[in-house]
Amino acid sequence: MPSVGTCATLSRQCWLFAIGSAFFAAATVPGFSAAAGAGATNWLCFIGSWFFTSAAWMQLMLSKPKLEWLSAAIQFAGTVLFNISTGTAVSAHATAVRRHYVWAPDAFGSIAFLVSAALGVAAASIAIGLIALGSRDWQAEWINMIGSIAFGVSAVGAFVRRTGITEDALAANVGTFIGALCFLAAALLILPRFRKRAPTLPESGP
Repeated sequence: MPSVGTCATLSRQCWLFAIGSAFFAAATVPGFSAAAGAGATNWLCFIGSWFFTSAAWMQLMLSKPKLEWLSAAIQFAGTVLFNISTGTAVSAHATAVRRHYVWAPDAFGSIAFLVSAALGVAAASIAIGLIALGSRDWQAEWINMIGSIAFGVSAVGAFVRRTGITEDALAANVGTFIGALCFLAAALLILPRFRKRAPTLPESGP
């Protein structure tokens, strides 16, 4: 079993992923952008991306130097790319020319998430089995894969044409929304529900 410290770190990692996912989901829920404006949407995604990066760094530190570590490393790189894309979107969403700078890191970040998710599924299949419906880890890896595919669809929809208009704004928003919900579900699935309490040390005498 993981040590107390590792369980606590895993719990924080899961909550950071969950909070980041909630920010992305809130930002892209149907109707939010129209009501609150693109600026609010971009800021929520930017904040959420940093929760993702913090969680991804923790996951990388917890992973052993095997397939899981490679998956975590690629995921961490993807979150950094999302930091760049969402950060650029905060200041560039109103400028058609600069919107190209938003899409490129967003697309590469989505690719990184897809590769990371595929490696995660492979690692889970090796460790648990190709089909393990009763395993929360197996479920989380496949839900994470679905979320990564949804983010990939979002990136395709967000492609910026020469005119500065996105290819499919609806697909971009819905893909992000579905992906965020999947990441939220995956994070909550592997959230440690029971923690082993550390033994209380006896007080020393005078």
